[in-house]
Amino acid sequence: MDYAFGLAKAVGAKAVSCEIPVSKTKWLGEIAAKHKMMVGYHGHGDVKNPEAFATPESWERSMTYSKYNGINLDIGHFTPGSSMSPIPFIKKHADRITHIHLKDRKLDNGPNKPWGEGDTPIRDVLQLMKREKYPFQATIEFEYPVPEGSTVMQEIARCVDFCRKGLA
Repeated sequence: MDYAFGLAKAVGAKAVSCEIPVSKTKWLGEIAAKHKMMVGYHGHGDVKNPEAFATPESWERSMTYSKYNGINLDIGHFTPGSSMSPIPFIKKHADRITHIHLKDRKLDNGPNKPWGEGDTPIRDVLQLMKREKYPFQATIEFEYPVPEGSTVMQEIARCVDFCRKGLA
């Protein structure tokens, strides 16, 4: 882990991101503190697993272990998994968010959808980030099936356009 943090620093990263069990975040938080670098824990939608990052409580528990334990909030997992808007969570923990993954999905851990066809409040999150001038980035995570007659590049351009319009 020291090597991984050293690499991240060498390339100018402000944080590292990973998916590990909540119970391992005390250990990793201590290493992050030694390097004075944030770790953004990436979540998914398995709200029944206490070791998974899927509920606000999972991140909140990890954040008690180290001030360097943070949040890589994938709103495309958070909303469909928890059936909650990510907005209150983002407002409450903006100072611990390293970055956000954007994708659109249906509720109840439904499928990934072309942006605008799912239930994830992408526009609302982008507007909140703009309004509050949050310093963390939002990253397009392209995971939906490419519609017939389209290409991956056309769909990524569609996602970028969706972001531009959402920020207008």
